[in-house]
Amino acid sequence: MPLKRAVLPLLDRLDPLAAEVGAANTVIFAAGRRHGHNTDVPGLLAALAERGVTAASLPPTPAVLILGAGATACSALAALRALTISHATVAARDPARATGLLATADRLGLKITLTPFDARHDPPDPPDLLMSTVPAGAADRYAERIAARTFLPPRVLDIVYHPWPTPLTTAARQAGAAVTDGFDLLLHQAAGQFQLMTGRSAPLEPMRAAGLAALEAR
Repeated sequence: MPLKRAVLPLLDRLDPLAAEVGAANTVIFAAGRRHGHNTDVPGLLAALAERGVTAASLPPTPAVLILGAGATACSALAALRALTISHATVAARDPARATGLLATADRLGLKITLTPFDARHDPPDPPDLLMSTVPAGAADRYAERIAARTFLPPRVLDIVYHPWPTPLTTAARQAGAAVTDGFDLLLHQAAGQFQLMTGRSAPLEPMRAAGLAALEAR
C-alpha cells in the first residue's frame, strides 16, 4: 500500500523498525503527537512461524523470490533478516520504481537481485520460499505454473486476503507447499496493532474466528 510510505512525512516520530523498513502501517496518537509503527514485520514472522517457516526449518542458504517491490516487500525484507537470510531475488513489476526497496535493503544489510516481473527471467529452479507482495491477480501466472507442477516452491506466502483464498495459495496447497496466506498476515499484524493501541495482549483466537467468518461470508 503506497500510504505506508506517504504517511512518513506526516509523523512526529517513527519507531526504529518502521524507520529501517521505510514504511509505517500503524499511527498512534499520543500527547498530541503522531507515532508511526510497523506491525507488518512481526506479523509476517508470526504468520510464517505458525505455518512452520522459521530460520531452523529453512536450508542453510535459502533461495528467496519476492514478487513486488513496494512497501510490503520492504517489510518482507526485514522479516528475511530476522530469519537470518541475507539475499533475495525481487521480481519487480517496474524495476525503475524499486529505489525505495533498494534503500531499505541497504539499511537492513541485505543483498538484492532485481529481476523483471516476467516468466522469461524467473530463476531456473523454484525458490525455497516464494513471497508474493503484489495485488490480487498479479501472481496468477505463478499459480498456473504451480498447478501445472512446473514450478514448485515448498514454502509460499501470499499477502492477499481478498479475494480469499487466492489462486496462488490454492494451487500451492494442492501441490503440498507450506502456505502462509493473506489472512494469516492480516491477523498477526492486527494483533500487533491491538497491543499498540490498548497496551494489552491481543485475543488472537477470537480475532481469528471473527476474521475467518467475515472472509467466508463474502
